[in-house]
Amino acid sequence: MVAKRLTVAQRKEIFRELVEIQDSLQDVRKSRQLIMEKHHITDRQLRKIEDEGIRRQWPPLDQDN
Repeated sequence: MVAKRLTVAQRKEIFRELVEIQDSLQDVRKSRQLIMEKHHITDRQLRKIEDEGIRRQWPPLDQDN
């Protein structure tokens, strides 16, 4: 699969969806697979998005509980 370039807005949306799915499914592997298939991205891309989202505290991580 050829890695496609994603905008910051797209990466933030992917990160938000991933966190929400992981919260509801409690299955990290399945949630990652669902996001990769939905957005046609590679595992490497998703890992980079996860790292960036955590490092920059993207939503929903920046929200107070």
